[in-house]
Amino acid sequence: MMVVGIVAVCVVLAVLAFFLPRLSRGPERGTQRTLGLGSRASGKAPGVLGRIFSKPFRSSSKAVGRSGSAGRRTRGHMPF
Repeated sequence: MMVVGIVAVCVVLAVLAFFLPRLSRGPERGTQRTLGLGSRASGKAPGVLGRIFSKPFRSSSKAVGRSGSAGRRTRGHMPF
């Protein structure tokens, strides 16, 4: 279920970054901040469990950043 939510957020951010590049920064940062909170909270588990539990949040945060930057980069390559 979390995977579907992250994919949906990434698609929305990519589209938003393509059409409104400057306005996409706020939602991107907010999403990364929320995922960072989840990563820090789950990272408090002891030992290896902390790394295992926080990994989905870290990779999701990377995906959100990549989709936003890809939308802005694609917009920059357009001729108009």
